[in-house]
Amino acid sequence: MDGFRARLNDSLRLRLSFWLLVIIVGVAVVGGVLSFVLTYTEANQVQDDMLRQTAALFDAQHLPAPNTQPAGDTPIDPEARLRVALLPPPGAASQTASRTGFPPNLTDGLQTRVMDGDTYRIFVTALNSKQRIAVAQQTAIRDETAGYSALLGLLPFLVLVPLLLLAVTALVRRVFAPVMVAAAAVDRRSERDLQAVSLDGLPEEIRPFVAAINRLLGRVADAMTMQQRFIAAAAHELRSPLTALSLQAERLGGAAMSDDARTRVRTLRQGIDRNRVMLDQLLSYARAQSMPAMPTSVVSVHDLFRRVLAELMPLVEDKQIDIGVSGDDIHVRAAEVELTTVLRNLIANAVHYTSPAGVIDLRAVQTTRGVAITVEDNGPGLDPAERGRVFEPFYRGLGTEVVGSGLGLSIVRTLVEQMNGHVELADAALFACGLRVTVILPAARA
Repeated sequence: MDGFRARLNDSLRLRLSFWLLVIIVGVAVVGGVLSFVLTYTEANQVQDDMLRQTAALFDAQHLPAPNTQPAGDTPIDPEARLRVALLPPPGAASQTASRTGFPPNLTDGLQTRVMDGDTYRIFVTALNSKQRIAVAQQTAIRDETAGYSALLGLLPFLVLVPLLLLAVTALVRRVFAPVMVAAAAVDRRSERDLQAVSLDGLPEEIRPFVAAINRLLGRVADAMTMQQRFIAAAAHELRSPLTALSLQAERLGGAAMSDDARTRVRTLRQGIDRNRVMLDQLLSYARAQSMPAMPTSVVSVHDLFRRVLAELMPLVEDKQIDIGVSGDDIHVRAAEVELTTVLRNLIANAVHYTSPAGVIDLRAVQTTRGVAITVEDNGPGLDPAERGRVFEPFYRGLGTEVVGSGLGLSIVRTLVEQMNGHVELADAALFACGLRVTVILPAARA
């Protein structure tokens, strides 16, 4: 019950439907009761008129009265709806009345009396012959007839009210359908899609609220754009000084110095190189978040593998890593530059984290979900508890000694989501240990 109350308070559609149903049911109950009472009363009045018409028929047609036969021969049918008898004039002896079974003290008009243990509705009137006639009907039969007529009057309520309830529920659902469609469309957006919500088809009462949300989205988009521009500008401004420092450190390394000084210069050059890599990653990350979706084309995954491996081959040969491409060539529909950046980051990460003389396997296969591009290595792997955090900017796993900025997988996920794909992390399947990174992308249609 508490859960229903909470939903009733939270849902405008449920609240409107509930109160409309309550009002409809309430009106139907009141209308049904009034209809039953009025129909029941009308049925009784009709039966009273039938008693009057029967008495008038005997008088107009001069029909023989039942009690003109000898005493005790008055025909009484237990299942008859009507009993008719002639009564003596007022003040006359009651012998004739007792012979018919009617009470002796009946007055003219409608009345309810008990005869032979049953209750009757009796109409008494004077005929043109100065005699009186009594027409009686059992109240049980009258009540049964009136009740049946009243129930027939309730039949439209019993049939139409449920149909009305269904119609109101469907109507409310249809009225709120544009709002639900708009909510579902917004819910399917990524966190970087800050375009205004369309007002087409929305009810007039909802439009001011949606317009306010659109204005808020515009302010958020402006703030994010300023932040991304600041990051890109800062990284660009720092690149030139770091390049100059790197050149100076390289020249200093060629000068005559002690072994201790040479060790410190080497450490200095490593720090400068690390900062340069981080700045490059910052620029890539800022571009990935701010750039619009690039035009897509049909791209060969194996061609991109070869292009990236050509760039990283010096590092691969330096660590003597066995890296290979397996499976058939698969084509995907994606932005070539974005997909090249994704593969470069994934393969570079695998090379950096794989021990010397390690193994890396690259492959692309067609699945029911799309094209699965997999980079799998036999390195130290990744703790399952950290797999949800490695996509956060600047996050680096505990205990790693590899030089990096913690932005590679963030860039990968950002670009893959722009291509309507997603990234999955799992333990290596081909090796005893290691990490398998799978990128699922839509397949190219013929």
